[in-house]
Amino acid sequence: MSFENLTIAFIGSGVMGEAMMKGLLSKGMVEPHQIVAADPRADRGAELVQRYGLRFTTDNHEAAEAGDLLVLSVKPQVVEQVLPVVRRGAHSASLVLSIAAGVRIRTIANGVANASVVRAMPNTPAQIGQGITVWTATEEVLPPQREQARMLLGALGEEMYVDDESYLDMATALSGTGPAYVFLFMEALIDAGVHMGFSRRDAEKLVLQTMRGSVEYAAASGLHPAQLRNQVTSPGGTSAEAIYHLEKGGLRTVISRAVWAAFQRSVTLGGGPAMRHPNGESL
Repeated sequence: MSFENLTIAFIGSGVMGEAMMKGLLSKGMVEPHQIVAADPRADRGAELVQRYGLRFTTDNHEAAEAGDLLVLSVKPQVVEQVLPVVRRGAHSASLVLSIAAGVRIRTIANGVANASVVRAMPNTPAQIGQGITVWTATEEVLPPQREQARMLLGALGEEMYVDDESYLDMATALSGTGPAYVFLFMEALIDAGVHMGFSRRDAEKLVLQTMRGSVEYAAASGLHPAQLRNQVTSPGGTSAEAIYHLEKGGLRTVISRAVWAAFQRSVTLGGGPAMRHPNGESL
């Protein structure tokens, strides 16, 4: 399955939209003329044309009409305004792929009068081709179009298919929002380093490489994180002392509650009912 002789129209050319365009082009999956990018800002279009040589328009309707495959990469807040505009073009598209966070498949399918819809949740590292995207599809998406969806999302990094849309809200809280948790932890470590006496520059270097190396080591080892932690936690040592205080401060509980709160927020943004935490507490 390839994109030969097909035009991919991006409705919305922000960070994630550009990440996908860049991935498709850098991997040689499409030629620049096969991409039509739409954005309300002409200056944004000029940037994209200069960088990638693709086609650009400020008219969402025009882009949708030109696309064989349609990627909805707009903010969820503007989806209701965008869908009627692209409906005519999207109706005849062989696939509509949405990365608008929290917007349900049925909303997209009804809005564009096309049942062949994929909903996906990418994350920030997709900007450098190191993301992971969780996605699902309607029953009407045929095997060839599912493979095209895999290829499109593979341009952002790794992809994971799920057969139940509810997992998209879970992924939003875990992997979609996950980089924010990591960045906050990095920030806290850097601040601790500065507090001890390191320059901010040195503290940042130490923390960034420690995080990078730890993640790569964990992926290469195939071991459970608890096993890896035990490897570096000697009885009565510095790691044991630090972990004691992290556990005493309720780190695991705070993380669990934060992820659950993000999950609940994703559900409600998509029009779903508010939920209670499994322990019965109201968040």
